[in-house]
Amino acid sequence: MSMAPLPLLYLSSADVRRALPMTEAISAMREAFAELSAGHVTLLHRACMQAADQHGDDLIMPCHSAKLGIFSLKTVTVYDKNPQHGLPTIQALVILTDDATGAHLAVIDGTSLTALRTGAASGLATDVLARPDAASVAVFGAGVQARTQLEAVCCVRTMREARVYDANPAAADQFAADMTERLGLPVQRADTPAGALADIDVVCTATSSPKPVFEDNELPPGTHINAVGVYRPEMAEIPAPVVCRARVVVDHLASALEEAGDLIGPLRQGLIEQSHFETELGQILLGQSPGRRDASEVTLFKSVGVAIQDLYAGARALDHARRLELGVPLS
Repeated sequence: MSMAPLPLLYLSSADVRRALPMTEAISAMREAFAELSAGHVTLLHRACMQAADQHGDDLIMPCHSAKLGIFSLKTVTVYDKNPQHGLPTIQALVILTDDATGAHLAVIDGTSLTALRTGAASGLATDVLARPDAASVAVFGAGVQARTQLEAVCCVRTMREARVYDANPAAADQFAADMTERLGLPVQRADTPAGALADIDVVCTATSSPKPVFEDNELPPGTHINAVGVYRPEMAEIPAPVVCRARVVVDHLASALEEAGDLIGPLRQGLIEQSHFETELGQILLGQSPGRRDASEVTLFKSVGVAIQDLYAGARALDHARRLELGVPLS
């Protein structure tokens, strides 16, 4: 990177959305996961501090990309009960730093960035793993993450139908109305998980549910699943039988072994071997592993979120923000 001093920029949520449209976020994730699986990234395991009495976690996620010459550090809080008080479940900040000079480059609203990069990863996985003719999608969950999941999937496949299921019907109705208007795609609330999954091609789960959000026999053959909501070993959105019969791809193996409850549960029960989910998305991008093998195969992308996503998404947003003259200089 240039040694010339650049102003430290603050990018708000609105700045992030303008600087990083979903198609650009998906492109950034394509680079990020390839670099990760190629071994060109340094990242530490996510540190977690819990405020048990407040039902919340504070996660610290550091990363370094030698290719981009950037350090990133994200602090993200996850408070499952916040929506009851009109607050977002996830709130975050991302700091980017020049590795040549140690100069801080940007402080970025991490709440919007997290939603974008998480959705973009699922969009990328859908592009790589879903059937080429996939045209319908079901979303479990109706929060911010669920919105970017649907948006990203619609960027890589021409969707004709979308459904949403949430334990809170009012939230699902609002999601359906908002996303119909945003995407120009008819989004309908499903009354049951089975109703959401009938004849569906792509499924996105973005919930904080401690147990599976649908039954194995409700899932059609040939479906692609993006599971992004669970990051604790004791939780699982996806039924164990689905995990056992699916072609499983993870964002980062070491992180999955620590945090992906959907996979850790069946592994501990002896239902699968670790080899069942050792393929990383980046390995498919690099041509080191196959993706979907036939039209009837169920594919599952399990993501717990990796710091390199924040770094690449943040760097792309910062580059575009400078070009568009967005953000507030802090120095």
